[in-house]
Amino acid sequence: MTSTTPRTITGTRYFYGTGRRKSAIARVRLIPGAGQLIVNGKTTDEYFGGRQLYQQVINEPLAVTSTAGRFSASIKVAGGGVSGQAGAIRHGIARALIAFDASLRQSLKRAGLLTRDSRVKERKHVGLKRARKAPQYTKR
Repeated sequence: MTSTTPRTITGTRYFYGTGRRKSAIARVRLIPGAGQLIVNGKTTDEYFGGRQLYQQVINEPLAVTSTAGRFSASIKVAGGGVSGQAGAIRHGIARALIAFDASLRQSLKRAGLLTRDSRVKERKHVGLKRARKAPQYTKR
């Protein structure tokens, strides 16, 4: 788990959280500010191509805790695809919010935002076309 003490870089206090989903890993720094989210040096609209679904996923922890305009975030995310990266960012923001204020834990836990989604793609098995799809059966 992350520590509850705020970290500082060049005199600026921030709250850190790491989020994971599928093979994506997000490192989130929450900085008290105007509410701007920067992902890998781009705004969320630029990074996710303006898809509203990913915007909602990312902003869910902030909406649940009513802290939407209070924090700006600097996010570095790597690995996986866009859906996994959005889920990893959501998980990281939720963990960083707990580092900011431990009393938010209950509402985040109730919304299911602190549990790491451990579902990953199953490997292909020998003799099958995919993980579970068998070749077509022919009787004659």
